[in-house]
Amino acid sequence: MRKLGLIGGMSWVSTRRYYEHLNTIVQRRVSPRSSAPLLIESLDFDGLYRIADEDGWKRAADTLTASAKRLVGAGAEGLIVCANSMHRVYRELEDAVEVPIIHIADCVAARMQADGVTNAALIGTRNVMTEGFYRRRLIERGITLLPPDMDTVETVDRIIYEELMLGKATKNAERTLKSILTIKEKDGAYAIVLACTELEMIVDTDANVLPVYDSTRIHAEAAADWMLGDSDHAKLSESAAT
Repeated sequence: MRKLGLIGGMSWVSTRRYYEHLNTIVQRRVSPRSSAPLLIESLDFDGLYRIADEDGWKRAADTLTASAKRLVGAGAEGLIVCANSMHRVYRELEDAVEVPIIHIADCVAARMQADGVTNAALIGTRNVMTEGFYRRRLIERGITLLPPDMDTVETVDRIIYEELMLGKATKNAERTLKSILTIKEKDGAYAIVLACTELEMIVDTDANVLPVYDSTRIHAEAAADWMLGDSDHAKLSESAAT
């Protein structure tokens, strides 16, 4: 198996979920005694919290780039970033190291394409829902996205940062997300993209009015494919770098 480096710590919750997903997949596909060969660097999220200006993103790029270099120096043959929002600095990371970095939005788009889904609503943090760095990856692959509704943006952003990233999953948050997903169906969405690694804490991906594409699970599955030498995903990793 190839050794994978995880840049984690945007919240410890998402890093834990990646670790669980990757090891469960490897154990299931290789042997009951197998575990994933991982190198994990968990960053201090406090310095990367709710970035709102270009200075903040420059700081984030520097922090994640340094982490990527340390992981590669320690033997990582490929990398993933355990946060949708931090893919805003993907290009900076890509320029800094010479190993593949598996882009979370490309993995989601590939899964949706395979399923024939061409219309969806994107749910995540404010910058994921409103900026182009993530949306563009889906649109370029033929997926039409509903425009962001700012009331929904503010509500979901607050739940993510003030509750989920602290490890809190409340019934009220579950009801709120269920209502939002129902509204998105009425607005014309054929599917939902959960573009925040913590949202699976309050959204049942198997029991909703619409198909739900959980970015955390899809990203972890694609990373496991890469670790195990899946040729189709190797092609995806190469295309993500172009």
